[in-house]
Amino acid sequence: MTLVAGIDSSTQSCKIVLCDANTGVVVDEGRATHPEDTEVHPHHWWDALMQADTGLLARADAVAVAGQQHGMVTLDADDEVVRPALLWNDTRSAGAAAELVRELGGPQAWAEAVGVVPVASFTVTKLRWLARHEAETARRVRRVLLPHDWLTWQLRDRPADITTDRGDASGTGYWSARTDEYRPDLLELALGSTPQVPRVAGPAEIVGHTPNGAAVAPGTGDNMGAALGLGVQPGDVIVSLGTSGTVFTPADTTTSDATGIIAGFADASGRYLPLVCTLNAARVLSATASMLGTDVAGLDRLALHGSIGAEGLTLLPYLDGERTPDLPEATGTLLGLTRASLTPEAVARAAVEGMLCGLAAGITALEAAGVEVRRVVLVGGAARSQAVQHVAASLFGVPVLVPPPGEYVARGAAAQAAWALAGEANPPRWELTSEVMVEPDSAAVEAYRDVRSRYEERREQVHGN
Repeated sequence: MTLVAGIDSSTQSCKIVLCDANTGVVVDEGRATHPEDTEVHPHHWWDALMQADTGLLARADAVAVAGQQHGMVTLDADDEVVRPALLWNDTRSAGAAAELVRELGGPQAWAEAVGVVPVASFTVTKLRWLARHEAETARRVRRVLLPHDWLTWQLRDRPADITTDRGDASGTGYWSARTDEYRPDLLELALGSTPQVPRVAGPAEIVGHTPNGAAVAPGTGDNMGAALGLGVQPGDVIVSLGTSGTVFTPADTTTSDATGIIAGFADASGRYLPLVCTLNAARVLSATASMLGTDVAGLDRLALHGSIGAEGLTLLPYLDGERTPDLPEATGTLLGLTRASLTPEAVARAAVEGMLCGLAAGITALEAAGVEVRRVVLVGGAARSQAVQHVAASLFGVPVLVPPPGEYVARGAAAQAAWALAGEANPPRWELTSEVMVEPDSAAVEAYRDVRSRYEERREQVHGN
């Protein structure tokens, strides 16, 4: 049996799956945790990978890494890490993002240049923050990498050349999915210098080997890995409910959205991956559960007993600021408190509805950009919630498929490794099974239109955009 390993180095943990290269069946796996912070030294990721690897990589014929997007890893002239990496959810570069948007000529200029409008999440804004706030450190930077690039380089035993892929590169703010080229002028604009950046490898290229002789594929970003691991079909839109909430789908053409709602990313197969991302997803539910003195399972039960519209209660769930809409300094707001709505059931229901309303706006944005939405594939930790599943189907207005629990980002990385090993024209299409399929209820769909309208009205009242 030919075995391939996929590594998911996410915000919270490292997961490794060892898969049959022909079928995608997981034969073994490992896991370790990451520090909980928005600034992490990359060595912690490597330590977690080594802890998760209980002999798995030694059994693999090929390996690939799918990592959290946008993180800024900086190396000096000796290829040593300059400072801890700023992660995607570190919002201190919000002011830098606004500066960069102005300096290039506005949102449309950025959308045309690289397919994204800078917000605090993107790497380019973190480089500007570094130049402004740690000038001496910035002058030591000779290379800029993403988290998956750095781990792939470590797996290859740190050769002279460092590689990335189209998918993760498209989330930097200085590489264009439309032209397949870096924009050194934007690096210069952000950092005041032009550090070396990784070579963009082909989607199924073998970029090196581990010391044990396993082939190393280019790897990709976590969302791109999930798209590969799920093997979605045309008309499928993935909604991922992890630390962040993401809405995305593979596409044949790129996007240039000057509103900044849709990021015009590339995918890991040579195509494109228009994506909408919110900072707040599963943690909204866990934080609300903690406030109510219960756990996530208890919150699920409470929400199921709540009514559509949560008795008029609306949660704007910006607990960690927000990326979409671009509100990095925002805080969460609970509106519509009455004696009828001030119950655990209504608050739990408002948490579920508030989290999903932000993602429903993402689906609407993709539809407006010409994406066909036939069904939603719901993944991530919060997808296990029955309340989330049933609210999502009627709130989104399309059937919701919930695959069996699995590490789909890591599975996507394994699929890329299998693709590189096989040398075929297209990636493998490993079977996707459904554990749950929830159909929208026509009466509930109509009621949720009112819930979404109220959500948008209250968001505008509080934040003005």
